[in-house]
Amino acid sequence: MLKVNIQSFKYPNSEKEILSQLSFQLKKGECMAILGESGCGKSTLLHIMYGLLNIDKGEIYYGKKQLFGPSHNLIPGHDCMKLVSQEFNLMPFTSVAENVGENLPRVNTEEDYNRIGEVLETVGLLDSRNRKVKSLSGGQKQRVALAKALANVPEVLLLDEPFSSIDALRKNHLRRNLFNYAKKHTITCITATHDAEEALAFSDKLLVLKNGETLQMGTPAQVYASAASVYEKSFFGEVSTIPAGILSKKELLLFPHQLKVSEKKTPLKVKVEESYFKGRAYLISCEWNSKTLFFEYDKKLAKDIFVYLTVA
Repeated sequence: MLKVNIQSFKYPNSEKEILSQLSFQLKKGECMAILGESGCGKSTLLHIMYGLLNIDKGEIYYGKKQLFGPSHNLIPGHDCMKLVSQEFNLMPFTSVAENVGENLPRVNTEEDYNRIGEVLETVGLLDSRNRKVKSLSGGQKQRVALAKALANVPEVLLLDEPFSSIDALRKNHLRRNLFNYAKKHTITCITATHDAEEALAFSDKLLVLKNGETLQMGTPAQVYASAASVYEKSFFGEVSTIPAGILSKKELLLFPHQLKVSEKKTPLKVKVEESYFKGRAYLISCEWNSKTLFFEYDKKLAKDIFVYLTVA
């Protein structure tokens, strides 16, 4: 079990607190996503867990062993973990296969060859195993870095925006492959991400951070259902704020699918601004009392017409 308890963290010679009162536990093989805006402490948390930063107020345990930062270790980092950061740390003038197999034991050549092939197939680069890394695109390099981290089957995999450079065409397939691989090999996986779709679909637990503090922690379904602020809800889609007394006695924070056009007059008479085609429906932005609201509709609406809205 991985246990993290960070009471407070500041960078050296800085008064700004980056993380505060942060605590969670993960069982072996569980996947957790960390969701939060840029600068909220996601990457810092991963670097602390991996042992690249020291914490004076807090502790991290993996099983019964306490994990420490660089002041306690000659070489920063922990043998049980692999970190895939946004800097890929690859050897550009060697092949994809040589990069992936860099840290393999090299005792059994055939076994290493098969192992490299397995992880390259997982990230969709098996056909590129002999290409030089310098000839790859940014997204391909990111996939090489993922394969390299998987090659020795780490017990804990820390991923910092692991799909940021990968095109949408490959991203969904790669995410399924990667997280299925982690489950198959019982790898505990922690992913820092801005992508709510990824966080909801591929994690057992979801941690929402704001200004370095825990805003929510639970299963993805629990976090989604209990999101109670514009900050939390905005990760999952556009949010319309309806003041108390308009459609309800209390203030409402609604996703586009929670508002619909009403054939009857309601207190919410809005002016259509734009219609955005989203495939199954249109996302309609509209103006009401100098505020922008959003709702879904099955067809495009003419600009500047007025419609009435109600709760779906």
